[in-house]
Amino acid sequence: MVSTGRPRDPEVDRRIARAALDLFGDAGWAGFAMETVARRAGVGKASLYLRWNSKEALLTDALTGSLPHVSDVDTGTLHGDLVELATQILDVYAGPSSRAALRLQLEAAKIPGIAEHYAATREAQIQAARGIVQRGIARGELPAATSVTLLLNTVIGGAMMHALTTPPEKRAALAAETGVQARRLVDFLWSR
Repeated sequence: MVSTGRPRDPEVDRRIARAALDLFGDAGWAGFAMETVARRAGVGKASLYLRWNSKEALLTDALTGSLPHVSDVDTGTLHGDLVELATQILDVYAGPSSRAALRLQLEAAKIPGIAEHYAATREAQIQAARGIVQRGIARGELPAATSVTLLLNTVIGGAMMHALTTPPEKRAALAAETGVQARRLVDFLWSR
């Protein structure tokens, strides 16, 4: 009988992912080190190297598994879909991983292994968002001549700027009510 060793502890994996995202958000790629992640997670460095062979692999897994993603939604109405889209954006930029998400926007292209993954993820997210608006046009909820890009820039930009300009002492409250804030944004745009 071959022993496979002790099973991995999902709680340790979560702590490591959280520590990796927090460190990346705080220090960027230049300050991202396996030893520092291990210390922040309260685990030995060997625990990290048993799971990941490089800091690129660790950060990729942490970002993929823990960072909220923008995805296609279909609530049946464009208004509902835009509220869900704005909620997703607020979750990314106002949630616990917001600093890592911002840092990723700034540094992804310079990080080996991350750049390609991030570019593919961004492209999928853009296509999902465009699909939401294009479905609304196809259902007759918007005129055919509607600029998909301008509408998405307005919704996504509005949600993102709201998250980024919220004072630090009010961020927890915003993170707890992203759906409410998203609805307010879309309702405001919808009434114009």
